[in-house]
Amino acid sequence: MPIKNIVQGQPVTKEKLERAKALRREMTPTEKILWNEIRANKLGVHFRRQQIIAGFIVDFYCHQADLVIEVDGSVHDGQEQKENDIEREKVLKEMGLRVIRFKNYEIEKNLQGVVGKIKLMISK
Repeated sequence: MPIKNIVQGQPVTKEKLERAKALRREMTPTEKILWNEIRANKLGVHFRRQQIIAGFIVDFYCHQADLVIEVDGSVHDGQEQKENDIEREKVLKEMGLRVIRFKNYEIEKNLQGVVGKIKLMISK
């Protein structure tokens, strides 16, 4: 029986699977804040955290809405990471997924605004 709400038919290495599990255990404080708002179908859809898609580990994924949510800390400010993020987003969009990114400070300073944007994306 296939597992619900994940991307099927993609090869996943044992190392990548272990890394995703570790990232779930070691969520950043900002990821934890957002997770508390979107987990357990609180927005009417199911989100998974640290989901492997096309070899990438995305922060949050909603299969029902084809939506990926990324939480960007200061590491995403570097030029190399910006280029990696652009490539990653391109691949995800080619798969038909929509990607929304939030900076840590957006979640910390305006959580309800962030949740409102996510609700809007879900409803589209």
